[in-house]
Amino acid sequence: LQKVHVLPQTVLYIADAETFSGHEECHEQKKGNLLESQYTRCLFCVFVVTPMGSSSNRPQEIEEGESGFALLFPKIDGVKIHTFHFFKDLKNRVFDESKFAEAGLKNNPDLRVVLLFGYNSWKSGATRFLHQIVNPLNEKSIILAGGQVESFTSLTSENNNTQPGDACGVVGLAFSGPQIQSATVLLDQDVADERTAEAAMQRLKAANIPERNTIGFMFACVGRGYRHYKTKRNMEADAFRKFFPNVPLFGFFGHGEIGCDRIVTGNFILRECNDIKEDLLHGYTTVMTLIHLGSSK
Repeated sequence: LQKVHVLPQTVLYIADAETFSGHEECHEQKKGNLLESQYTRCLFCVFVVTPMGSSSNRPQEIEEGESGFALLFPKIDGVKIHTFHFFKDLKNRVFDESKFAEAGLKNNPDLRVVLLFGYNSWKSGATRFLHQIVNPLNEKSIILAGGQVESFTSLTSENNNTQPGDACGVVGLAFSGPQIQSATVLLDQDVADERTAEAAMQRLKAANIPERNTIGFMFACVGRGYRHYKTKRNMEADAFRKFFPNVPLFGFFGHGEIGCDRIVTGNFILRECNDIKEDLLHGYTTVMTLIHLGSSK
């Protein structure tokens, strides 16, 4: 932090729970937390996929031990990043979609990409609530990607009587701007070897997203990793690096994935791999996403 001379407008912070809190109740299994800070919004998850140093270095799937990173977004000309946090209202079964407008998710023609992170997905009604968020967004020509983690910690005071630890909800980042380009691919349960993993990355490569000023995200199930690939470690991160050697990769192993195969053309018309809208909620899969933030001047 001593080397950071300009405060970022938005911070995406991902770390395992023990690294952040040091609490003894953190167990050895993969877990997740989401953190929201007071003046910048920080998302806080577990067991990351992250480049070590520069973007050209090999990204690492860290499935054991302490880990974390912070992705700092400065002010970017032509790009707006909205942050949002939706609680499940215990009194109302139907989500108030007027909250979408406040988060830049509605009546926003420049909306391009939404990263979604659900927490406390094991709570009663959590899946239904997540569908209430995802389904309206699925009708729009935007890229949706993300995953679910075990719990959420908030440092802000919300105008809500329900504490984050006692409720389920969704935290996210919405990227808006005509210069943004994006694409996602879904690695389903049948992707279980190097050949099929690289085939998925070829689909992502075929989107022709500019690689300069582009960020990669990987949202994987805790059931994947080296156990899924029969003890071969770093399989998916290595496959990504083979096709995108200069794109930094970030992400986590979670308890459910959000996304599907979606590619955006140059004028940001959404092209789906299937003719029908797909269910965006998955398990035992990996979602790979590219977000291009435009050309630097």
